[in-house]
Order: sequence, then structure tokens, then C-alpha cells
Amino acid sequence: MSVKLGVPSKGRLMEKTFDWFGQRGVKLGRAGSEREYAGFVQGIENVELVLLSAGEIPRELAAGRIHLGVTGTDLVREKLGGWQSQVAELAELGFGHADLILAVPQAWVDVSNLDDLDAAAAAFRLTHGFRLRIATKYHRLVREFLRDNGVADYQLVDSQGATEGTVKNETAEAIADITSTGDTLRANHLKVLDDGLMLQSQATLFRSRMANLDGADSTTLANLLHKLGLTS
Repeated sequence: MSVKLGVPSKGRLMEKTFDWFGQRGVKLGRAGSEREYAGFVQGIENVELVLLSAGEIPRELAAGRIHLGVTGTDLVREKLGGWQSQVAELAELGFGHADLILAVPQAWVDVSNLDDLDAAAAAFRLTHGFRLRIATKYHRLVREFLRDNGVADYQLVDSQGATEGTVKNETAEAIADITSTGDTLRANHLKVLDDGLMLQSQATLFRSRMANLDGADSTTLANLLHKLGLTS
């Protein structure tokens, strides 16, 4: 057996994850071409690198098929209900920063916070006969946030493409999405509500609470966390 470590399979998240582990004496790398999802680990025995999409890693952690995984806090909290019972947060890695925000058209000059949005949503339904639409890929997080803040008269519409463009395309009146600089929001004439920050996300190392560990794997995991400067 071996301890399985899930890492994003491409892009800056993969590169920065490799760098983070490498700075701590554990070298990760891709074996073969970029089309192959095989990897290697040097600097510690009995650890297997599993290359996955960042969106797959929460599910694999929850299923116990990998012991450790690097992915965004936003993806874990969106994809895993009651996430704390399924995974443990070991370390924030200091990259992959993004904010999950709620944004409305800049032209809505009377809407600057959630109370304003709640009033606007009620008026919208009276005027148009259907609920104000919020486009998002983050249904669980947005529902919980709006429920906790007393916003009721809305419907979530799924966005698989460029969420910021849904208002311009008239398929939604507002959006809830990840942003790092806000440039795309401004380019699409959208503004973040004053109290519309739902989550500050970054790449994080998680441990599965669901994965089985025999005696040897438990020792390997403890050795790896010690080498990384973390405690189990």
C-alpha cells in the first residue's frame, strides 16, 4: 500500500503545488507527457502522486480513494456537504487566491448591500412575475449565504460558461462567482455588493477523514507531514 496524494493535473495550481512541496524537500513531478496523468514523488518513500482536476479532488478525498489532496477551499465547501466530517484542513498554501462574491449591475445605483438586494428581488418579482435570477456554479455556498442573510426572492440559474456575461446576455440579473482581480466584473459593468463577499478561497492541503490507513501507511503519512512541517 501507499499514501496517495492528489494534486491538480495542470496549470499554475499544479506548478505552484509542485513548488510548495519541493521547497520542503518533497519533489513532485509529472511522468511522461502532459497527456499522461502519472506522476512521481521523490524525497519520501511509499507516497504515490495522483494527478486529478481540482474539481475531482474533493470527491476523491470524501470517497477515501486519496489520503491527501490539494484543491481550493471553495471547491471543498461547495462539493462536500458537512465537509468538516469528511476532510481536515491541514495547511493553506498561500496561492490560488480567489474570492467568491455576489455582484449586481453597476446601473443598480440603489442596490449596494444584501438588504437592498432583498428589497430589489421582491420588487422584481412583483414587476416581472418571476424571481430574480442569480447565475452561479456555486449553488450550495450561495444558497447558504443568502439564507443566512435573509434574502429569499431569488432563483439560482446554473452557469457553465462565463458567468460574468450572463447579465449582459439577459439570462440572469445578478451573479455569484469567483474573482481574483475584479477586472472581468468591471469590464461587464458589474459591482460587488458591500457585504457580498461569501468566501475567501485559496489552495489548501486537505486530509481525508474517510481513507483507511494501515500501520505502514499511518507511519508514512506521519513522516510526510513531519517533513512538510505539519502535524497530523
